[in-house]
Amino acid sequence: MILQIIKLRSNLSEEDLLSKAREREPQFKAIPGLVQKYYVKTGQPGEYGGVYVWDSLESLRSFQKTDLAKSIPQAYEIVTAPGIEIMDILFQLRND
Repeated sequence: MILQIIKLRSNLSEEDLLSKAREREPQFKAIPGLVQKYYVKTGQPGEYGGVYVWDSLESLRSFQKTDLAKSIPQAYEIVTAPGIEIMDILFQLRND
């Protein structure tokens, strides 16, 4: 499995960002290979993120080519290039 962590700065208020995320929730639930996604905020004003768990690097790469992926910067009014980290998950503590 693959862990992808994205940190971004947005012009949207937290309320507006969450509203936009809820609108797009069905589209993200339908992504092949996306095991889980966590919407997070950091301790910095206007800084949010996404923590994605993918079943494979191929699923992540396929998603990156989609219109949904390409729409993220505009949808969330991202003001600077996001920070992105991709890691292999070696094992998980729980299977439930």
